Amino acid sequence: MPHPLRFLVSRGARARLSAWALAFACALALAACQGRPEFRNTDVTGADFAQDFSLTGHDGKPYTLADFRGKAVVIFFGYTQCPDVCPTTLAELAEVMKQLGPDAARVQVLFITVDPERDTQALLAQYVPAFDGRFLGLYGDAAATERTAKAFKVFYQKVPGSAPGIYTVDHTAGSYVYDPQGRLRLFVKHGTGPDPIVHDLRLLLKD
Repeated sequence: MPHPLRFLVSRGARARLSAWALAFACALALAACQGRPEFRNTDVTGADFAQDFSLTGHDGKPYTLADFRGKAVVIFFGYTQCPDVCPTTLAELAEVMKQLGPDAARVQVLFITVDPERDTQALLAQYVPAFDGRFLGLYGDAAATERTAKAFKVFYQKVPGSAPGIYTVDHTAGSYVYDPQGRLRLFVKHGTGPDPIVHDLRLLLKD
């Protein structure tokens, strides 16, 4: 039968060992957290969707995500006749570019239309650069639009208006942000304001 004092010492040692192990695990967890950027928008790093597209720019050139490698990319889905969400988002992103100053040269904003029936190349070329001359509008036919929206998990749906040909389009209102290596990193909710976006883009450009 083990001596009672020996049992007590052994139990105390196990307690100290457990406490040390817990402290060590917490330290590792804290170090891991400190190693990740402190984004202000939703971190979606490692997501397996929204990986690429194949669309035409308002300049008539074909584009994929790889064409913007080396820049942080912000992608927003919308349409030119959108009454509120789209213009406010593009205006917000224009303010982001202003606040970034020289770093804005390393950021590309892409506007992908979910209304290919009305958003022609000419209309996109007039609408999108009006917010910032560096912004690029992208479009495809109905099939390409549906395929791209599905790949990006973006919802869009026509809402009939007062007459044939008059309609609005309900659609996902957030934006996706990619780092200069072309990896999806962030989802930006509509209406967050420019400051959190500027903060996170600076982190991505720094990395």
